[in-house]
Amino acid sequence: MQNWKDGVNFAITVCGADGKILEMNAKASATFAKSGGDGLIGKSLLDCHPEPSKTKVKEMLAKPFTNAYTIEKNGVKKLIYQTPWLKDGKAAGLVELSLELPAVLPHFVRKP
Repeated sequence: MQNWKDGVNFAITVCGADGKILEMNAKASATFAKSGGDGLIGKSLLDCHPEPSKTKVKEMLAKPFTNAYTIEKNGVKKLIYQTPWLKDGKAAGLVELSLELPAVLPHFVRKP
């Protein structure tokens, strides 16, 4: 199962505990092409975020927690899901998933 991450239609960006970008899939590279695309690998994730997002990312790196929210940009709605990734049971950085959402999103309540 090689390079599965480049075959999905959502952006995946991974950074280390120091905030440096370690990996981006093809969708993330395309999404951030104007900012450098693959050239962002090795750069600080903090430099990619304006305030107050930059402060939130710093907090997430210092005291790992999950941050999830939706945005709309140029008429496209997205779910942003940022969460720690673990190595040997300890937070080693963050993973950010960015998924485009349909204009109307069904919501189902499942019974236990």
